[in-house]
Amino acid sequence: MTLAAQDVCWSVGSVRIVEDVTLTAPVGASVGLLGPNGSGKSSLLRMLAAIRRPTSGTVTVEGDDAARLPRRRLAQRVALVEQEVNTDQDPRVADVIDLGRVPHRRPWDGATTADRDAVTRAARATNVATHLDRRYSTLSGGERQRVQLARALAQEPSVLLLDEPTNHLDVRHQIELLRLVRQAPVTVLMALHDLNLAAAFCDELVVLGHGRVVATGPPAEVLTPELIEEVYGVRARVVRDEDGLHVRFLTS
Repeated sequence: MTLAAQDVCWSVGSVRIVEDVTLTAPVGASVGLLGPNGSGKSSLLRMLAAIRRPTSGTVTVEGDDAARLPRRRLAQRVALVEQEVNTDQDPRVADVIDLGRVPHRRPWDGATTADRDAVTRAARATNVATHLDRRYSTLSGGERQRVQLARALAQEPSVLLLDEPTNHLDVRHQIELLRLVRQAPVTVLMALHDLNLAAAFCDELVVLGHGRVVATGPPAEVLTPELIEEVYGVRARVVRDEDGLHVRFLTS
């Protein structure tokens, strides 16, 4: 399912946070959203998920204006995993993942066999199946991140939006999670800080600077020393070898 933004802007008072962003996430692609802190990545993701309404411009899902879609119908198509998810309650992990099934059943209906099967599949895929009876509050940051991904996968969306999904994860779990995301039968748009992970796991990149799109395209075309210095303010060497594309930052 295609997700697109056309001339999207978002402002807080007189301060423009996101400005004239146009992008398309092709069906089945993994698109990396890059940029330094404060470049507008999280704000853009929230607009793409229709949690935040653009000041101007439109977001469409398969050609439908996301702002006009009923919330339940939109949630059947698009899932968002944010950086931090807090709750005043203390649910079990299974209950957190089951929240992903809510858009697929009528109000007040209980969980069906299909719901339970989806929760189990998502928990196994994200390696949290042994935690289903644990309280969410007892998990580490990395475990919570995987539970939230499981909740999104249980939602069975066509589009998956991820805001820094590798936060709190060690290197092995970063790679495992991004490999899982890459293999999922969904269109993915994810904000990342690690340029090497973006190069390894993304088909296309969209780079933001001060709320604007600075560059788009395949990693090999986008990740150049000139762009990295312009956007991030650091010098780097970009190397391609038999293992892929690598960014090496120069510290002196």
